[in-house]
Amino acid sequence: MSSSFSSSMRGGRSRKFKSEINVVPYIDVMLVLLIIFMVMPSSNNPSVVNLPSAERSAQPPDDYIQVVLKPDGALTIGVNGKNPQAPQAAADRIELLRQLRALHTANPEFPVLIAGDKESKYDDVIQLISEAKKIGINRVGLATK
Repeated sequence: MSSSFSSSMRGGRSRKFKSEINVVPYIDVMLVLLIIFMVMPSSNNPSVVNLPSAERSAQPPDDYIQVVLKPDGALTIGVNGKNPQAPQAAADRIELLRQLRALHTANPEFPVLIAGDKESKYDDVIQLISEAKKIGINRVGLATK
């Protein structure tokens, strides 16, 4: 019995080599990396947003046009500085833009400061900045406390 076993091992069939790449270890590594990348972002707290702080400019403008936006939607516009003009209420955004265009035409060198209350909508303030830029006012800023 031992002779038949040894003869079949020696010369019976010749062994063929496989020329295939074994991808199972690569799949295992990729799955481990996928799990690591899925778990890592959950360690960050998405509810905490670090907002930038606004610092005062070195030299605030002496004369400027101020637009005040209240949380209830009331809009006022006036000129502050050496020759102040009393703030005037604007009925709506179109009226405010008309008054802003007139004040900018009379005082083209004055920058515009938009003062929004902390309860004001962020979108309303951004739209006012955008509309002031469309009028042709290059110096538009936000008034901070």
